[in-house]
Amino acid sequence: MSANLPVRAHRIAADIEALAAITDPHRPYTRRAFTPRFLEGRDHVRRAMVAAGLETRIDAAGNLIGRRAGSEPGTGTIAVGSHTDTVPDGGRFDGVAGVVAGLEIARALRDNGVPLRHDFEVIDCLAEEVSVFGVSCIGSRSIAGVLPPEWLDRIAPEGGDAAGMTLYEGVRFVGGEPERLRTAKRGDLKAFLELHIEQGTVLEGERIDIGVVSAIAGITRIEVIVEGRADHAGTTPMGRRRDALVAASDFVTRLDALARQRAVDGEGHFAATVGEFRIQPNAANVVPSEARLLIDARAELREGMDAFFRDVEGLAAGIAAVHDVTVQPPRVVSDNRPTPSDDGLLTEIEAACDRLGATRRRMASGAGHDMAFFARVAPAAMVFIPCRDGRSHAPEEWAEADAIALGAAVLYETVIAIDAKG
Repeated sequence: MSANLPVRAHRIAADIEALAAITDPHRPYTRRAFTPRFLEGRDHVRRAMVAAGLETRIDAAGNLIGRRAGSEPGTGTIAVGSHTDTVPDGGRFDGVAGVVAGLEIARALRDNGVPLRHDFEVIDCLAEEVSVFGVSCIGSRSIAGVLPPEWLDRIAPEGGDAAGMTLYEGVRFVGGEPERLRTAKRGDLKAFLELHIEQGTVLEGERIDIGVVSAIAGITRIEVIVEGRADHAGTTPMGRRRDALVAASDFVTRLDALARQRAVDGEGHFAATVGEFRIQPNAANVVPSEARLLIDARAELREGMDAFFRDVEGLAAGIAAVHDVTVQPPRVVSDNRPTPSDDGLLTEIEAACDRLGATRRRMASGAGHDMAFFARVAPAAMVFIPCRDGRSHAPEEWAEADAIALGAAVLYETVIAIDAKG
């Protein structure tokens, strides 16, 4: 199919390989934001933007933007983008595929002589991954105008390229102007589109070309503390213990069963994981007196998250009674609501898939993306393309150039359709 597409898979592959070569030695594929290696990658993208006929700039928040002016100034901007920073020892495609897809769309528009009334931009967002400052989506949060000003005072820990640097200094390091951060907020965006590898196995397993992302799941983190009693591990009879770890382990097992049932019976995407688990006093010869666990729950629909939290409260009370321990009321540590994609853009994306003969299905994203923040200031939507075995944030991460090209072609068609509708 790629031979008949308006975009070129070989150019996409060349860009991805070029960026993959820009990595910390012996740590493929690592280009963390706020490091010299990240700036090397950024320079490659900037030069590619210029070669594609785009006018480049770095906004106040440190986002790299390539712009092609439309024929009717003031009608707004259609943007495509993602990010080029990586996690440590990360992959070649997470974020990068979306930026490279935007570059290829710009080249295809030029090569095919397609005029646009709207301005068109390719955006490489700053620090979508969790950065050395402990926070993520710095560039897209700024575009949405929701980056907390106090974050600029955060300091990178010792031991890395950015050691001792503040986020204020980091934004300046990449070419931004943190003193003018408010000017990064956008009010001119007609639409924002993002391509990303799925980071899961649904598309590959079902042999489907394109995932049309209906929403980015909300993420709620819930702390549960189980309090038992410390006793001597050798002398306390088994029947007289108030073991916090035993109670907490039972809680986790039952929670997993609840989450699995909700994923099957509920509406939309749902997943829950206990990813942190700590006990006190954590000594081999002492019955655990306390266990703290942190639940990471993700739901496409808010109603599903609310129902799950009620389930957690009920489970906590039940565990306390069964094991003769105290379970503190579950506490919400952080709570980000789901971000639905724009219905109009989803319709245009699906129509583009049909015109190109690409198979498609709607699906939610269980991971966060820059699109969630763009959606606060503009209609926004995403497409997923398959990745091998669902691997991501690992050196083995892989997506075929033809698959990325098909996704880019879908967005190319969508851009033209949005532009035509005004």
